[in-house]
Amino acid sequence: MLIAITKNALSDPDEKFSFRKNSLISLKKICESGHTLLIEDAEIVEEQALLLDQEHISYEKEGEADLVISGSEQQLQLLKEENELLSSENWEAVVRFITREARKASLERKTNETDISININLDGTGKADISTGLNFFDHMLDQIARHGLIDLKLTCKGDLEVDEHHTIEDVAIALGEVITKALGNKKGIERYGFVLPMDEAQATVAVDLSGRPFLVFEGDFKREYVGDMPTEMIKHFFYSLAMNLKATIHVSFSGENDHHKIEACFKGLARALKMAIEQNGRIKNLIPSSKGTL
Repeated sequence: MLIAITKNALSDPDEKFSFRKNSLISLKKICESGHTLLIEDAEIVEEQALLLDQEHISYEKEGEADLVISGSEQQLQLLKEENELLSSENWEAVVRFITREARKASLERKTNETDISININLDGTGKADISTGLNFFDHMLDQIARHGLIDLKLTCKGDLEVDEHHTIEDVAIALGEVITKALGNKKGIERYGFVLPMDEAQATVAVDLSGRPFLVFEGDFKREYVGDMPTEMIKHFFYSLAMNLKATIHVSFSGENDHHKIEACFKGLARALKMAIEQNGRIKNLIPSSKGTL
């Protein structure tokens, strides 16, 4: 990831030293974990640049950051798309959060009807490489990756000569299973996600990673197909995903254009899922449930 460091994060709030306490060793640890620093010229003074060079800490001067480390008085903030992921008085907590092991998983699922391979990174940037043999379905799965900031590589070779049912259903099953696998014990996740994307079409999507699978799906389509995807399979995709993700999912939509309605549902799912799987530094080692398990 490309991680931007602001002037307020680098500078000592008491103005006694060139850097905030533990800044140099923390920046070095972030680099050693495989991430790249972004420090624009306006965010750093000459003395700080010389010290970074002496410590062999390299950085980019321009780019689009995935995360931002900012600071205000005694606090450091870790931000992602202006959302605060973590606030702490010390660099150590920020480094621990950034360098935690990425939640990745892979899955191979082969039946007489489909042959599926998935690699997923829940802490990605939205990169997607998807091939199911159904172009519109690929486009919708790409929305999950792109808007959920999930790196997703997925291939499915299905019996499309029969029909589309097995491909769509089995991809949903495999996707639910691999996300569950990547989530692990679910410690520190937000658990809930809700989003209301708007266009000419409207879709409300709510997700609870509760361990209790259930689907509520409200809305209908006028067309039998959108592209090469049967509209009757949209609800079935969400049902199969909910059952294998072990999540409660509510989807409600309306509008005029079926393409827009379907896309709003998938984008809404992506955004809601992004919120639900987000890790909260304040409950890093806790299960977000009074039962102690999800």
